[in-house]
Amino acid sequence: MPNRLSNESSPYLLQHAENPVDWYPWSDEAIARSRDEDKPIFLSIGYSACHWCHVMEHESFENPEIATQLNHAFICIKVDREERPDLDQVYMQAVQMLTGRGGWPMSVFLTPKLQPFYGGTYWPPHHHQGMPGFDDVIRAVLDAWTNRRDQAVEQAQTLTDRIQWQVASAKDQVIGLEILEGATRKICSLFDYTNGGFGQAPKFPHSMTVQFLLRMWSRNRERNGDLLDVISKNLDRMAAGGIYDHLAGGFARYSVDERWLVPHFEKMLYDNALLTDVYLDAFLATSEARYARTAGEVCDYMLKYMTDQQGGFHSTEDADSEGVEGKFYVWTLQEVEQVLGEALAARFAYVYDITEQGNFEGINIPNLPKTLEQCAKIKQWNLEELTSQMEEARAKLLKIRDQRVRPGKDDKILASWNGLMIHAMARAGAILGEQRFIDAAIAAAEFILKSMRRDDARLLHTWRHGTAKLDGYLDDYANVANAFVTLYEATFDDRWLAEAVSLAEIMLRHFADPAGDGFFYTADDHEPLIARMKDMQDSSIPSGNAMAATVLNRLGQLCSRSDFLNAAEGTLQTATEFMSQNPLAAGQLLTAADFSLGPIKQIVIAEREGSSHADHIRQRYLPRTVIAAPSDSAHLEALVNGKSLNDSEPRMFVCEKFTCHRPEVGDRQIKAAIEQLQ
Repeated sequence: MPNRLSNESSPYLLQHAENPVDWYPWSDEAIARSRDEDKPIFLSIGYSACHWCHVMEHESFENPEIATQLNHAFICIKVDREERPDLDQVYMQAVQMLTGRGGWPMSVFLTPKLQPFYGGTYWPPHHHQGMPGFDDVIRAVLDAWTNRRDQAVEQAQTLTDRIQWQVASAKDQVIGLEILEGATRKICSLFDYTNGGFGQAPKFPHSMTVQFLLRMWSRNRERNGDLLDVISKNLDRMAAGGIYDHLAGGFARYSVDERWLVPHFEKMLYDNALLTDVYLDAFLATSEARYARTAGEVCDYMLKYMTDQQGGFHSTEDADSEGVEGKFYVWTLQEVEQVLGEALAARFAYVYDITEQGNFEGINIPNLPKTLEQCAKIKQWNLEELTSQMEEARAKLLKIRDQRVRPGKDDKILASWNGLMIHAMARAGAILGEQRFIDAAIAAAEFILKSMRRDDARLLHTWRHGTAKLDGYLDDYANVANAFVTLYEATFDDRWLAEAVSLAEIMLRHFADPAGDGFFYTADDHEPLIARMKDMQDSSIPSGNAMAATVLNRLGQLCSRSDFLNAAEGTLQTATEFMSQNPLAAGQLLTAADFSLGPIKQIVIAEREGSSHADHIRQRYLPRTVIAAPSDSAHLEALVNGKSLNDSEPRMFVCEKFTCHRPEVGDRQIKAAIEQLQ
């Protein structure tokens, strides 16, 4: 018999709708019942593409005996962390304080006042290899609540006090270049110079960190040349590894080994958005075509497999298909030969590491141990012919793979994650000259404005199958506003700038700390939780405060808004100690600080329709630059006033600190000035 989750829209919650556990969604009804019956809450938080969430469901939540124990002693609440990141932040903090680590599935026991007193992540159903069994945990928690309640309540209050204390903040120091340089040294000390990446296995992409290092390289390219080596090795090894889908494009969540060979096969919207962005930056900085190719392939994957008919981008593709992790993506040599024929299969197998014995547990994960250039040289093959053959082989294998049972998809549309992808897709279109990418970004942006806003223009966080719900969080506003600024710079359509300003003003009005110390994750009229969090730390996505500082700086420079610039500065000053001590978790803050330190150039380009100077600017690596065109927009009045075509001759104005140099006039002068900018 279905439980209450059958009425939810989240694919993750719906996965648990047939469990014998008497699940509630997070709701007033569940909380009231906990208080009325004086029962603690068992809170389970996960997401649809989480492999160990599936395991715990099968082992424990489908287990009638464990379900009976839970139903008897607790009020059970199931939460999709992607729908309720506010709850996830609060209770993950508690789990990390209790256990020293975090992860999903997250399992927390709460008092009826919603204060946590015990928690962990995955537990097997019974004691196994030194891990406590979930059945043992249930009995121990129930015993504590029944026989030592004062101690449990005291621990819950202590944990709650610690969480609330950590939210308090004050400005540390003025941001200076020395903070960025110190962060760079710390980050590089963690770099794996053999395999690329930071730290040991498992390895995560750390997109924001790589993007920050590229900005630091650009500050002094001769002195910081070693940073480009770090960046290139990191991006090259990821794109060559099994973490990258060599047939369809797109990156998996992370690599379980240090060589990037064996991925955790789930594909997340945010990873692919963030990685598209950094590969585009690498292409602009180095002019290496392989980075443009990777970015374009990821965008094509998004358009083909992850775009909703209504225009938004879906959230995730699962790691599992037919109950087996990675089954959809792996190959035997015999399967490759059946599709390609003996001769082409032999070349593909050599290039992509396909063997009879397999490169992982008897099967093969396609990857590139050597570049095509190296393969051609070693085998004395014609490189152009080999490149064409590999394109043919990948297309044939993809056609067959697409006939397999696909992994499950979480097709909900999240405003915050869509903001990241709209930004990346718009940049890809402008940089690569692909109008279809810009069109896709516009379609997703229009979908958000049409389908994911309240009547008062406040954002809603999630949409699925025609229903939008849950008031937006800080990163919804910051990411979407930032995407709209990027759309403006890619198209010079004033509409997107106006929408970005509107979202930024809502962000200041409802999320800003009145003390000027950054932003809260939830709005001032949000459902009260045990703590109102401030997220400074990047997780798998940039922190809300970092993105707020990023977009407020960009808008402040374009729109001459001191209130935006002051709010960004206050946020960064609040986070200086964190940036210094934890730079690997502060990549987006460091990037925002780099922009803030400048020198920032404001460029106004006045040219005839059909001219390409603006495109030439977009196709240069200019990370501390904003770009605008003459306009009647009130938001741009201070920047573009008096800047227009002169006798039909194009003109480019380069300004710093809202003071403009003599304009460059005519095609030749503008081209020379653009080259000088980079």
